[in-house]
Amino acid sequence: MRIDAASAARIVSGTLVGGDGGVVADGIWFDTRSLTAGRAFVAIRAERDGHDHLGDALAAGAPFALVERGRAHPHLPCVEVDDTLAALAALGGHCRDRLSRSCGNRIVGITGSAGKTSTKQLIGAVLSAGFPGAVAATASLNNDIGVPVTLVCAPETTPAIVVELGMRGLGEITRLCAIARPMIGVVTNVGDAHSARVGGRDGVARAKTELAQSLPADGTAILNADDPRVSAMGGATRAAVVTYGSAVSAGVRFAIESRDTIGRATARFTHEGSSATGLVPLVGDHMVANAAAAVAVGLVCGLKLGDAVGALATAEGVGGRGSWSTTGQVRILDDSYNANSGSMSAALSALAGSGTGKLFAVFGEMAEIDESERAHRAVAERATGLGVTVLAHATTLYGVPAMSLEEIVAVIRAAGPCSVLVKGSRSARTERVVAALMGS
Repeated sequence: MRIDAASAARIVSGTLVGGDGGVVADGIWFDTRSLTAGRAFVAIRAERDGHDHLGDALAAGAPFALVERGRAHPHLPCVEVDDTLAALAALGGHCRDRLSRSCGNRIVGITGSAGKTSTKQLIGAVLSAGFPGAVAATASLNNDIGVPVTLVCAPETTPAIVVELGMRGLGEITRLCAIARPMIGVVTNVGDAHSARVGGRDGVARAKTELAQSLPADGTAILNADDPRVSAMGGATRAAVVTYGSAVSAGVRFAIESRDTIGRATARFTHEGSSATGLVPLVGDHMVANAAAAVAVGLVCGLKLGDAVGALATAEGVGGRGSWSTTGQVRILDDSYNANSGSMSAALSALAGSGTGKLFAVFGEMAEIDESERAHRAVAERATGLGVTVLAHATTLYGVPAMSLEEIVAVIRAAGPCSVLVKGSRSARTERVVAALMGS
Protein backbone atom coordinates (compact mmCIF):
# COMPACT_ATOMS: atom_id res chain seq x y z
CA MET A 1 0.00 0.00 0.00
CA ARG A 2 1.43 3.39 -0.96
CA ILE A 3 2.04 5.86 1.83
CA ASP A 4 4.24 8.96 2.10
CA ALA A 5 6.56 9.74 4.98
CA ALA A 6 4.59 12.74 6.21
CA SER A 7 1.37 10.74 6.35
CA ALA A 8 3.13 7.88 8.11
CA ALA A 9 4.43 10.33 10.73
CA ARG A 10 0.92 11.62 11.33
CA ILE A 11 -0.60 8.13 11.60
CA VAL A 12 1.96 6.89 14.13
CA SER A 13 2.28 10.18 16.07
CA GLY A 14 5.91 10.42 15.04
CA THR A 15 8.31 13.15 14.01
CA LEU A 16 9.69 13.36 10.50
CA VAL A 17 13.46 13.94 10.57
CA GLY A 18 15.45 14.80 7.46
CA GLY A 19 14.49 14.63 3.82
CA ASP A 20 11.21 15.21 2.04
CA GLY A 21 7.97 14.16 3.69
CA GLY A 22 6.54 13.56 0.24
CA VAL A 23 8.69 10.49 -0.45
CA VAL A 24 6.40 7.53 -1.00
CA ALA A 25 6.83 3.91 0.03
CA ASP A 26 5.00 0.92 -1.37
CA GLY A 27 4.65 -1.22 1.75
CA ILE A 28 7.06 -1.74 4.63
CA TRP A 29 9.60 -4.38 5.67
CA PHE A 30 11.62 -5.28 8.75
CA ASP A 31 14.73 -7.12 7.50
CA THR A 32 17.27 -5.39 5.28
CA ARG A 33 18.49 -8.76 3.98
CA SER A 34 15.22 -9.18 2.08
CA LEU A 35 14.15 -5.55 1.75
CA THR A 36 13.17 -4.58 -1.79
CA ALA A 37 13.51 -1.12 -3.30
CA GLY A 38 10.50 1.12 -2.70
CA ARG A 39 9.48 -0.35 0.65
CA ALA A 40 9.92 1.60 3.85
CA PHE A 41 12.02 0.02 6.59
CA VAL A 42 10.96 -0.40 10.21
CA ALA A 43 13.86 -0.75 12.65
CA ILE A 44 12.93 -3.38 15.25
CA ARG A 45 15.10 -4.25 18.21
CA ALA A 46 15.29 -8.06 18.39
CA GLU A 47 18.19 -10.50 17.96
CA ARG A 48 19.42 -7.96 15.44
CA ASP A 49 18.84 -4.28 16.15
CA GLY A 50 17.39 -2.85 12.97
CA HIS A 51 18.85 0.55 13.79
CA ASP A 52 22.30 -0.89 13.12
CA HIS A 53 21.24 -1.56 9.53
CA LEU A 54 19.74 1.76 8.46
CA GLY A 55 22.61 2.20 6.03
CA ASP A 56 21.69 -1.14 4.47
CA ALA A 57 18.07 0.02 4.18
CA LEU A 58 19.23 3.17 2.39
CA ALA A 59 21.38 1.11 0.03
CA ALA A 60 18.48 -1.24 -0.67
CA GLY A 61 16.28 1.65 -1.80
CA ALA A 62 14.05 2.32 1.21
CA PRO A 63 12.35 5.74 0.76
CA PHE A 64 12.15 6.26 4.53
CA ALA A 65 12.35 4.39 7.84
CA LEU A 66 10.51 4.14 11.15
CA VAL A 67 13.04 4.49 13.98
CA GLU A 68 13.23 5.12 17.70
CA ARG A 69 13.67 8.72 18.76
CA GLY A 70 17.23 9.94 18.47
CA ARG A 71 18.32 7.13 16.15
CA ALA A 72 17.64 8.62 12.71
CA HIS A 73 20.08 8.07 9.85
CA PRO A 74 21.67 11.27 8.50
CA HIS A 75 21.00 10.40 4.86
CA LEU A 76 17.62 8.64 5.07
CA PRO A 77 14.29 10.34 5.85
CA CYS A 78 13.15 8.88 9.18
CA VAL A 79 9.96 8.95 11.21
CA GLU A 80 11.02 8.96 14.86
CA VAL A 81 8.67 7.31 17.38
CA ASP A 82 8.77 6.12 20.98
CA ASP A 83 8.27 2.46 20.03
CA THR A 84 8.69 1.17 16.48
CA LEU A 85 6.64 -1.99 17.12
CA ALA A 86 3.71 0.08 18.38
CA ALA A 87 4.10 2.42 15.40
CA LEU A 88 4.06 -0.54 13.02
CA ALA A 89 0.82 -1.74 14.64
CA ALA A 90 -0.74 1.70 14.18
CA LEU A 91 0.30 1.76 10.54
CA GLY A 92 -1.14 -1.73 10.06
CA GLY A 93 -4.44 -0.68 11.62
CA HIS A 94 -4.61 2.34 9.33
CA CYS A 95 -4.06 0.18 6.25
CA ARG A 96 -6.69 -2.27 7.52
CA ASP A 97 -9.16 0.63 7.47
CA ARG A 98 -8.25 1.40 3.87
CA LEU A 99 -8.68 -2.25 2.89
CA SER A 100 -12.29 -2.22 4.08
CA ARG A 101 -13.31 -0.47 0.88
CA SER A 102 -11.96 -3.18 -1.43
CA CYS A 103 -12.22 -6.30 0.74
CA GLY A 104 -15.57 -5.89 2.44
CA ASN A 105 -16.06 -8.97 4.62
CA ARG A 106 -13.23 -10.87 2.90
CA ILE A 107 -10.64 -10.24 5.61
CA VAL A 108 -9.73 -13.66 6.97
CA GLY A 109 -7.76 -14.52 10.10
CA ILE A 110 -6.46 -18.03 10.80
CA THR A 111 -5.20 -19.57 14.02
CA GLY A 112 -4.63 -23.08 15.31
CA SER A 113 -1.93 -25.25 16.82
CA ALA A 114 -1.04 -26.78 13.46
CA GLY A 115 -1.89 -26.18 9.84
CA LYS A 116 -2.16 -22.38 9.84
CA THR A 117 0.21 -21.80 6.95
CA SER A 118 -1.09 -24.68 4.82
CA THR A 119 -4.67 -23.58 5.44
CA LYS A 120 -3.67 -20.03 4.51
CA GLN A 121 -2.26 -21.31 1.22
CA LEU A 122 -5.45 -23.24 0.46
CA ILE A 123 -7.69 -20.31 1.36
CA GLY A 124 -5.56 -18.03 -0.78
CA ALA A 125 -6.00 -20.37 -3.74
CA VAL A 126 -9.78 -20.56 -3.26
CA LEU A 127 -10.23 -16.80 -2.87
CA SER A 128 -7.93 -16.04 -5.80
CA ALA A 129 -10.22 -18.07 -8.04
CA GLY A 130 -13.20 -15.88 -7.22
CA PHE A 131 -11.42 -12.63 -6.40
CA PRO A 132 -8.29 -12.20 -8.55
CA GLY A 133 -5.63 -10.28 -6.68
CA ALA A 134 -6.46 -11.78 -3.29
CA VAL A 135 -3.49 -11.62 -0.90
CA ALA A 136 -2.34 -14.28 1.55
CA ALA A 137 0.41 -13.56 4.07
CA THR A 138 3.83 -14.76 2.94
CA ALA A 139 5.75 -17.44 4.84
CA SER A 140 4.65 -17.41 8.50
CA LEU A 141 4.15 -13.70 9.10
CA ASN A 142 1.84 -14.28 12.04
CA ASN A 143 3.04 -12.12 14.93
CA ASP A 144 3.25 -8.48 16.05
CA ILE A 145 5.55 -7.77 13.12
CA GLY A 146 4.13 -10.05 10.46
CA VAL A 147 0.44 -9.16 10.77
CA PRO A 148 0.79 -5.38 10.31
CA VAL A 149 3.45 -5.88 7.62
CA THR A 150 1.02 -8.07 5.67
CA LEU A 151 -1.64 -5.35 5.86
CA VAL A 152 0.69 -2.50 4.92
CA CYS A 153 2.14 -4.43 1.99
CA ALA A 154 -1.26 -5.31 0.50
CA PRO A 155 -2.29 -3.25 -2.56
CA GLU A 156 -5.09 -0.81 -1.80
CA THR A 157 -7.33 -2.55 -4.36
CA THR A 158 -6.89 -5.99 -2.76
CA PRO A 159 -10.26 -7.81 -2.99
CA ALA A 160 -9.50 -10.28 -0.16
CA ILE A 161 -6.72 -10.80 2.37
CA VAL A 162 -5.72 -13.73 4.57
CA VAL A 163 -3.58 -13.28 7.68
CA GLU A 164 -2.14 -15.81 10.11
CA LEU A 165 -2.53 -15.20 13.83
CA GLY A 166 0.09 -16.95 15.96
CA MET A 167 0.38 -17.10 19.72
CA ARG A 168 2.87 -18.01 22.41
CA GLY A 169 0.74 -16.74 25.26
CA LEU A 170 -2.67 -15.51 26.33
CA GLY A 171 -3.81 -12.14 24.95
CA GLU A 172 -1.62 -12.23 21.84
CA ILE A 173 -4.36 -13.18 19.39
CA THR A 174 -6.63 -10.51 20.88
CA ARG A 175 -3.88 -7.97 20.26
CA LEU A 176 -3.36 -9.13 16.67
CA CYS A 177 -7.10 -9.07 16.02
CA ALA A 178 -7.20 -5.46 17.19
CA ILE A 179 -4.89 -4.69 14.28
CA ALA A 180 -6.28 -6.97 11.56
CA ARG A 181 -9.94 -6.96 12.67
CA PRO A 182 -10.83 -10.10 10.69
CA MET A 183 -14.40 -10.57 9.50
CA ILE A 184 -13.91 -14.31 9.02
CA GLY A 185 -12.02 -16.32 11.62
CA VAL A 186 -10.77 -19.87 11.04
CA VAL A 187 -9.58 -22.13 13.88
CA THR A 188 -7.89 -25.32 12.66
CA ASN A 189 -7.25 -27.27 15.87
CA VAL A 190 -6.04 -27.16 19.46
CA GLY A 191 -2.85 -29.09 20.18
CA ASP A 192 0.09 -28.90 22.55
CA ALA A 193 2.16 -26.31 20.67
CA HIS A 194 3.22 -23.66 23.24
CA SER A 195 1.11 -25.48 25.85
CA ALA A 196 3.90 -25.20 28.43
CA ARG A 197 3.50 -21.41 28.30
CA VAL A 198 -0.27 -21.30 28.92
CA GLY A 199 -1.04 -24.19 31.28
CA GLY A 200 -1.67 -27.10 28.93
CA ARG A 201 -4.12 -27.67 26.09
CA ASP A 202 -6.97 -25.96 27.93
CA GLY A 203 -4.81 -22.83 28.01
CA VAL A 204 -4.12 -23.19 24.30
CA ALA A 205 -7.86 -23.44 23.71
CA ARG A 206 -8.44 -20.24 25.69
CA ALA A 207 -5.81 -18.48 23.62
CA LYS A 208 -7.27 -19.67 20.31
CA THR A 209 -10.79 -18.75 21.46
CA GLU A 210 -9.64 -15.13 21.41
CA LEU A 211 -10.11 -15.14 17.63
CA ALA A 212 -13.74 -16.25 17.91
CA GLN A 213 -14.34 -13.69 20.64
CA SER A 214 -12.84 -10.89 18.54
CA LEU A 215 -15.09 -11.40 15.53
CA PRO A 216 -17.89 -8.86 15.01
CA ALA A 217 -21.56 -9.82 15.06
CA ASP A 218 -21.69 -9.62 11.26
CA GLY A 219 -18.61 -11.83 10.92
CA THR A 220 -18.26 -15.60 10.60
CA ALA A 221 -16.37 -18.12 12.71
CA ILE A 222 -15.26 -21.21 10.78
CA LEU A 223 -14.58 -23.99 13.26
CA ASN A 224 -13.29 -27.56 13.07
CA ALA A 225 -16.15 -29.87 14.00
CA ASP A 226 -13.73 -32.77 14.53
CA ASP A 227 -11.93 -31.01 17.42
CA PRO A 228 -14.17 -30.68 20.51
CA ARG A 229 -12.18 -27.77 21.90
CA VAL A 230 -12.56 -25.89 18.63
CA SER A 231 -16.22 -26.65 18.04
CA ALA A 232 -16.94 -25.42 21.59
CA MET A 233 -15.71 -21.97 20.52
CA GLY A 234 -19.02 -21.46 18.75
CA GLY A 235 -20.48 -20.57 22.13
CA ALA A 236 -17.91 -17.82 22.65
CA THR A 237 -18.57 -15.72 19.56
CA ARG A 238 -21.13 -13.15 18.47
CA ALA A 239 -20.49 -14.12 14.86
CA ALA A 240 -22.28 -16.66 12.72
CA VAL A 241 -20.73 -20.13 12.93
CA VAL A 242 -19.86 -22.49 10.06
CA THR A 243 -18.30 -25.85 10.89
CA TYR A 244 -16.18 -28.15 8.76
CA GLY A 245 -14.78 -31.63 9.17
CA SER A 246 -15.44 -35.32 8.61
CA ALA A 247 -18.17 -35.40 11.26
CA VAL A 248 -21.74 -35.92 10.10
CA SER A 249 -22.67 -32.69 11.90
CA ALA A 250 -20.15 -30.57 9.95
CA GLY A 251 -21.59 -27.86 7.73
CA VAL A 252 -18.84 -28.48 5.17
CA ARG A 253 -18.10 -32.19 5.28
CA PHE A 254 -15.26 -34.08 3.61
CA ALA A 255 -14.59 -37.72 2.82
CA ILE A 256 -11.35 -38.99 1.28
CA GLU A 257 -11.93 -41.02 -1.87
CA SER A 258 -8.38 -41.88 -2.99
CA ARG A 259 -4.69 -41.06 -2.58
CA ASP A 260 -1.92 -40.83 -5.14
CA THR A 261 1.60 -42.24 -4.84
CA ILE A 262 2.98 -39.24 -2.96
CA GLY A 263 0.15 -39.03 -0.44
CA ARG A 264 -2.09 -36.36 -1.94
CA ALA A 265 -5.76 -37.04 -1.39
CA THR A 266 -8.74 -36.63 -3.65
CA ALA A 267 -11.78 -35.88 -1.51
CA ARG A 268 -15.49 -35.26 -1.80
CA PHE A 269 -16.79 -32.11 -0.12
CA THR A 270 -20.48 -31.78 0.78
CA HIS A 271 -22.48 -28.70 1.75
CA GLU A 272 -26.26 -28.34 2.04
CA GLY A 273 -27.02 -31.31 -0.20
CA SER A 274 -24.49 -30.44 -2.91
CA SER A 275 -21.14 -32.14 -3.39
CA ALA A 276 -17.97 -31.72 -5.41
CA THR A 277 -14.79 -33.76 -5.69
CA GLY A 278 -11.29 -32.36 -6.04
CA LEU A 279 -7.58 -32.91 -5.49
CA VAL A 280 -5.94 -31.50 -2.38
CA PRO A 281 -2.41 -30.87 -3.67
CA LEU A 282 -0.62 -30.87 -0.29
CA VAL A 283 0.73 -34.14 1.15
CA GLY A 284 -1.16 -35.99 3.87
CA ASP A 285 -4.72 -36.79 4.88
CA HIS A 286 -4.62 -34.01 7.47
CA MET A 287 -4.45 -31.49 4.63
CA VAL A 288 -7.98 -32.43 3.59
CA ALA A 289 -9.37 -30.92 6.78
CA ASN A 290 -7.44 -27.74 6.02
CA ALA A 291 -8.90 -27.81 2.51
CA ALA A 292 -12.41 -28.10 3.94
CA ALA A 293 -11.76 -24.96 5.97
CA ALA A 294 -10.72 -23.20 2.77
CA VAL A 295 -13.86 -24.37 0.99
CA ALA A 296 -15.94 -23.04 3.89
CA VAL A 297 -14.25 -19.63 3.55
CA GLY A 298 -15.02 -19.63 -0.16
CA LEU A 299 -18.68 -20.39 0.48
CA VAL A 300 -18.96 -17.62 3.07
CA CYS A 301 -17.47 -15.23 0.52
CA GLY A 302 -20.08 -16.21 -2.07
CA LEU A 303 -18.32 -18.81 -4.22
CA LYS A 304 -20.10 -21.90 -5.50
CA LEU A 305 -19.07 -25.22 -3.97
CA GLY A 306 -17.70 -26.65 -7.22
CA ASP A 307 -15.64 -23.52 -7.90
CA ALA A 308 -14.15 -23.51 -4.40
CA VAL A 309 -13.28 -27.21 -4.53
CA GLY A 310 -11.81 -26.91 -8.01
CA ALA A 311 -9.58 -24.05 -6.93
CA LEU A 312 -7.91 -26.16 -4.23
CA ALA A 313 -5.73 -27.82 -6.88
CA THR A 314 -3.95 -24.51 -7.54
CA ALA A 315 -2.66 -24.17 -3.97
CA GLU A 316 1.11 -24.20 -3.58
CA GLY A 317 2.95 -25.71 -0.66
CA VAL A 318 5.47 -23.86 1.49
CA GLY A 319 8.99 -25.12 2.08
CA GLY A 320 9.48 -27.25 5.17
CA ARG A 321 5.82 -28.14 5.50
CA GLY A 322 5.39 -31.56 3.98
CA SER A 323 6.94 -31.73 0.52
CA TRP A 324 8.76 -34.69 -1.04
CA SER A 325 12.17 -34.51 -2.67
CA THR A 326 14.57 -37.23 -3.83
CA THR A 327 18.33 -37.58 -3.77
CA GLY A 328 19.82 -40.86 -4.94
CA GLN A 329 18.00 -43.70 -3.16
CA VAL A 330 16.61 -41.42 -0.46
CA ARG A 331 13.15 -39.84 -0.55
CA ILE A 332 12.75 -36.99 1.93
CA LEU A 333 9.47 -35.75 3.36
CA ASP A 334 10.54 -32.30 4.52
CA ASP A 335 8.23 -31.19 7.33
CA SER A 336 11.03 -29.51 9.22
CA TYR A 337 9.50 -26.11 9.82
CA ASN A 338 7.90 -26.83 13.20
CA ALA A 339 6.42 -29.59 15.35
CA ASN A 340 3.97 -30.54 18.05
CA SER A 341 2.35 -33.84 18.97
CA GLY A 342 -0.55 -33.53 16.54
CA SER A 343 1.53 -32.49 13.56
CA MET A 344 4.08 -35.23 14.32
CA SER A 345 1.35 -37.86 14.23
CA ALA A 346 -0.09 -36.50 10.98
CA ALA A 347 3.33 -36.42 9.34
CA LEU A 348 4.07 -39.99 10.42
CA SER A 349 0.81 -41.10 8.82
CA ALA A 350 1.80 -39.37 5.59
CA LEU A 351 5.20 -41.09 5.65
CA ALA A 352 3.72 -44.50 6.35
CA GLY A 353 1.07 -44.04 3.67
CA SER A 354 3.31 -42.95 0.81
CA GLY A 355 6.89 -43.74 1.78
CA THR A 356 8.86 -46.47 0.00
CA GLY A 357 11.71 -48.67 1.19
CA LYS A 358 12.82 -48.53 4.79
CA LEU A 359 11.11 -45.77 6.76
CA PHE A 360 12.98 -43.33 9.01
CA ALA A 361 11.87 -40.32 11.02
CA VAL A 362 14.52 -37.78 11.97
CA PHE A 363 13.03 -35.93 14.91
CA GLY A 364 14.27 -32.85 16.72
CA GLU A 365 12.85 -31.73 20.03
CA MET A 366 9.28 -30.45 20.28
CA ALA A 367 9.72 -27.22 22.23
CA GLU A 368 7.35 -25.46 24.65
CA ILE A 369 4.92 -28.34 25.06
CA ASP A 370 3.30 -29.46 28.30
CA GLU A 371 4.29 -32.86 29.73
CA SER A 372 7.23 -32.91 27.36
CA GLU A 373 8.74 -36.31 28.20
CA ARG A 374 5.41 -38.10 27.90
CA ALA A 375 4.60 -36.35 24.62
CA HIS A 376 7.94 -37.23 23.02
CA ARG A 377 7.70 -40.88 24.07
CA ALA A 378 4.15 -41.07 22.67
CA VAL A 379 5.39 -39.81 19.29
CA ALA A 380 8.16 -42.42 19.32
CA GLU A 381 5.65 -45.17 20.12
CA ARG A 382 3.43 -43.98 17.28
CA ALA A 383 6.40 -44.19 14.91
CA THR A 384 7.29 -47.71 16.04
CA GLY A 385 3.70 -48.83 15.55
CA LEU A 386 3.87 -47.64 11.95
CA GLY A 387 7.16 -49.42 11.26
CA VAL A 388 9.21 -46.22 11.31
CA THR A 389 12.71 -46.08 12.82
CA VAL A 390 13.27 -42.94 14.88
CA LEU A 391 16.61 -41.13 14.64
CA ALA A 392 16.73 -38.42 17.30
CA HIS A 393 18.66 -35.29 16.43
CA ALA A 394 20.44 -33.88 19.50
CA THR A 395 17.83 -35.04 22.02
CA THR A 396 17.16 -38.11 24.18
CA LEU A 397 13.49 -37.26 24.76
CA TYR A 398 12.26 -39.87 22.26
CA GLY A 399 13.81 -42.68 24.28
CA VAL A 400 16.52 -43.43 21.73
CA PRO A 401 20.13 -42.21 21.71
CA ALA A 402 20.79 -38.66 20.60
CA MET A 403 22.60 -38.50 17.28
CA SER A 404 24.66 -35.83 15.58
CA LEU A 405 23.85 -34.53 12.13
CA GLU A 406 26.77 -36.46 10.68
CA GLU A 407 25.69 -39.72 12.32
CA ILE A 408 22.14 -39.36 11.02
CA VAL A 409 23.28 -38.72 7.46
CA ALA A 410 25.62 -41.73 7.60
CA VAL A 411 22.86 -44.09 8.78
CA ILE A 412 20.42 -42.95 6.11
CA ARG A 413 22.93 -43.05 3.26
CA ALA A 414 23.92 -46.60 4.26
CA ALA A 415 20.31 -47.82 4.40
CA GLY A 416 19.73 -48.22 0.67
CA PRO A 417 16.30 -47.29 -0.73
CA CYS A 418 14.45 -45.46 2.03
CA SER A 419 12.02 -42.68 2.87
CA VAL A 420 12.80 -40.15 5.58
CA LEU A 421 10.53 -37.77 7.47
CA VAL A 422 12.40 -34.77 8.92
CA LYS A 423 10.57 -32.78 11.59
CA GLY A 424 11.18 -30.73 14.74
CA SER A 425 10.49 -27.39 16.36
CA ARG A 426 12.12 -24.27 14.96
CA SER A 427 14.69 -24.29 17.76
CA ALA A 428 15.84 -27.79 16.71
CA ARG A 429 16.79 -26.51 13.23
CA THR A 430 16.06 -29.84 11.58
CA GLU A 431 16.14 -28.11 8.19
CA ARG A 432 19.90 -28.68 8.48
CA VAL A 433 19.24 -32.43 8.17
CA VAL A 434 17.37 -31.89 4.90
CA ALA A 435 20.16 -29.70 3.56
CA ALA A 436 22.81 -32.26 4.53
CA LEU A 437 20.92 -35.14 2.91
CA MET A 438 20.41 -33.11 -0.24
CA GLY A 439 24.08 -32.27 -0.28
CA SER A 440 23.64 -28.50 -0.01
